[in-house]
Amino acid sequence: MAFAQDWLADHQILLTLLVIAGALFLFIVEWLPIDTTAILVTVVLIVLGLVTPEEGIAGFSNSATITVMAMFILSYGITRTGVIQIARDFMVKWGGKNTSQQIFLMGLVVGPISAFINNTAVVAIFLPIIEEWAKQRQVSVSKLLIPLSYMTVLGGMITVIGTSTNILASGLSKKLVGQEFSLFQFTPLGLITFAIGLIYIALLAPKLLPDRKPASAGRVADDYFLKDYVSEVIIPPRSSLIGQTLRESGIQRRFDIDILEIIHNDTHFPQPLADKVLTVGDILLVRGARDDLLKVRDERGVEILADVKFNQASQDSQPAPDLPDLVEPLEAGEEKIAEVLILSNSRLIGSTLKDIRFRQRYNGTVLAIRRGEELIRERLGKVRLKFGDLLLVQGPKESFLGLQTTRELLVLEEKSLENLRLDKAWTALAIVVGVILVAALDWMPILVTSLIGVLAMIIAGCLKPGEIYGAVRWDIIFLLAGLIPLGTAMANSGTTEWLAQGLVSLGGNLSGYWLLFLFYLATALLTEILSNNATVVLMLPIAVEVAKTLSLNPFAFMFVVTFAASNSYMTPIGYQTNTMVYGPGGYKFYDFTRVGAPLTILLSLLTPLFTLLLYGIKPA
Repeated sequence: MAFAQDWLADHQILLTLLVIAGALFLFIVEWLPIDTTAILVTVVLIVLGLVTPEEGIAGFSNSATITVMAMFILSYGITRTGVIQIARDFMVKWGGKNTSQQIFLMGLVVGPISAFINNTAVVAIFLPIIEEWAKQRQVSVSKLLIPLSYMTVLGGMITVIGTSTNILASGLSKKLVGQEFSLFQFTPLGLITFAIGLIYIALLAPKLLPDRKPASAGRVADDYFLKDYVSEVIIPPRSSLIGQTLRESGIQRRFDIDILEIIHNDTHFPQPLADKVLTVGDILLVRGARDDLLKVRDERGVEILADVKFNQASQDSQPAPDLPDLVEPLEAGEEKIAEVLILSNSRLIGSTLKDIRFRQRYNGTVLAIRRGEELIRERLGKVRLKFGDLLLVQGPKESFLGLQTTRELLVLEEKSLENLRLDKAWTALAIVVGVILVAALDWMPILVTSLIGVLAMIIAGCLKPGEIYGAVRWDIIFLLAGLIPLGTAMANSGTTEWLAQGLVSLGGNLSGYWLLFLFYLATALLTEILSNNATVVLMLPIAVEVAKTLSLNPFAFMFVVTFAASNSYMTPIGYQTNTMVYGPGGYKFYDFTRVGAPLTILLSLLTPLFTLLLYGIKPA
């Protein structure tokens, strides 16, 4: 035991590098959720003695973690009271018909909002608004959703509270150099990069982005090619289903089909159908592949209505009649179809529709799943759901009202204003403005003002006490808490100093600009495959150590790393807002690279330059 302890003590840098490599591998392959991976890293660091147990759990009490949690709650207070509806109305009114003009105005609206509200929340609010706006303006939504994501990312870099990454970087700054970022410390740089990005996206995105979802597209069901997967089945007198309820028959459990509706004597029975007794002549509207329908026909004695009509026409020596549009009844009367996006904090992630009993829980049926470029229409009950999956759901209209209130799923249609506390809108806005002003004037730290703001939201009735738990992105909180000890382990073991010395020996003869450029580019590439928070934890201590070794301004290096870590544009998986628009925009993976790679190169060249001009390379 003593030998093992001595060996661990003598090889701390090696062990830390192995933990980092293992963490990188797990983040990339995503065998575990990223927050689970972060907690696993903490446990391994404690077991190996690279951090003490107290240091291992310090992330949960870190000021950055608590501030991020409070900002999530304040953001939800703003959205819950409908403050953003004012911005929405302005955008819809003045958007114009030119796509570049629309993107420019959209950026001017969502960018400043993202400076103070978490950008994933902004995208969640504006996604259905942009979809409806695109329909009204006859513009392909694929021309607008990547710009929406990019503009919220750029807007988030205007203030320290714009993203959780900024807040984490500020907390690390206090630990590394003894000083946090002030609220508007890098705002000049953020405004410049926002302006550069806005001009680039408004001018070039319309030309670079294809019409993945044409403005003239019909019903949403048509985008999923449902006609081959929705059929009518009739129950003849010989069927073994007669007299059984749908639940007793077990056909939905045994076969890969879903019963969407039962029609009896021209009366339509929608969901829930589990206890409906099946009788002779009932027509079942079914979602399922042809092979599965044939199995049901052979085993339970039903008839596929299209085959019946075809056979009758053949016996009469007449041409087969035109088959009805079977998707139409799914959206008739009290029924509707809508797309539902799985958000990153959803408990559905990692589960199957069967595991969570989706139909029973939400009183709706999933007809298809769009996952990026992939369209899944078979064996839906066995598909493990992921963040960003887009579910095509059919069910009663009132079921979607319930879906709209959950914070785990996003129905891609505008929320009813009846669900918002519009009378508290100006109160919520005043609270957030107060939080920002007090922090900006350095009267209190942002940690304290944000917590006071949370209490004010509850006392003023903008939020109910129980709502604050659902407002917090707990996956981000656990991610931050789990990653912060990794930075501590790098410092304790000497890994940060060792890596910095290696970089100094390689790039010590470079000018300040090229050193900043290399750090920006390396961080930007790393953040495409890692969480942006994980990238900051890894890169920021190294950047500061290099700056100290070369007697350069550490804040210049920290700003460059912080900006590069959040500015992820080249893949749909590099940043959460990119993943959110991936399915709804109908994008292909390389659509992000086509637009995002030139933007990344542009910012890699210009951000270090403006950092030098604004903050200097020599210590103040």
